Amino acid sequence: MPSKRDPAAYHLYIEARKVWRSKIGWQLTLTETTQILTDVRKASELGDWGARALLAHFYLYGLGVLESNHVLDAAPDKAVEIARMASAAGQPWGIFDLGVAYEHGYGGAVQDRDLAWAYFLRAAELGSPDAQMTLASVYGSAGRFADEETMLKCAYLQGHGPAAYDLGIKAEVEKRYMDAIKLHQEGVKFGSKESAASLELLFTDGHGPGATAEEKAELELLGIRSDSERKNRYDKIYDALEINPDLRLKRLDKVLPLPPDALPSWVDVNDAIEPETGGTPSY
Repeated sequence: MPSKRDPAAYHLYIEARKVWRSKIGWQLTLTETTQILTDVRKASELGDWGARALLAHFYLYGLGVLESNHVLDAAPDKAVEIARMASAAGQPWGIFDLGVAYEHGYGGAVQDRDLAWAYFLRAAELGSPDAQMTLASVYGSAGRFADEETMLKCAYLQGHGPAAYDLGIKAEVEKRYMDAIKLHQEGVKFGSKESAASLELLFTDGHGPGATAEEKAELELLGIRSDSERKNRYDKIYDALEINPDLRLKRLDKVLPLPPDALPSWVDVNDAIEPETGGTPSY
């Protein structure tokens, strides 16, 4: 991405995105979906790559899930057209999206798995966490576990929630329980509702479902116990991320620290979100 972006285009895009992420799809009104589409299109025309990526998403899936708020039919060919433009500009997300199009054969992209994987590899090299997660999955299936972990860590170090969750599950399997808890905490900061669900379950009983006696004993030694207040806070965070996966909870440790730290008071999930700086927007 360019280091700076046009403030006017960014404002159009981000405000439209906030409205889109403020409700579940069927709760949006026709006025809201119409304005979302209008503003994202305008920001895209003004050159904002975030807006272009979101517009490609709308073209791929449509916008407005009900007859009463539907404003855009799916048009995969237009989504792929944007992906091609982004790919030509060296945008990792566009290269990945183009790979997905070739993998499944839609939007005018002829199905070609070899070409798809060439795109995935290139996108991963350029830093696409989605591409890195795709590679991690196939490396794991092929028994290349060191390569799987490398790709997961590449995505994790970019603040990718699904990578934090997968690394947390891997740590659980390897009986590195405190590492797993810390990785899930990072996953929540990165916007992973799955990590929030894992910690909610952990603090429901002080251990996960199906925990062995050995695991329960080790977790107790680590100070992990049933904690209804922690459980409730992760539950509220899960609900918020279910609606808005864009949330990044950078202040999570201040309002929901891991044991043995005591819980401070909080009002709601917004206390865990770092306020916007108001500076020149960057990618």
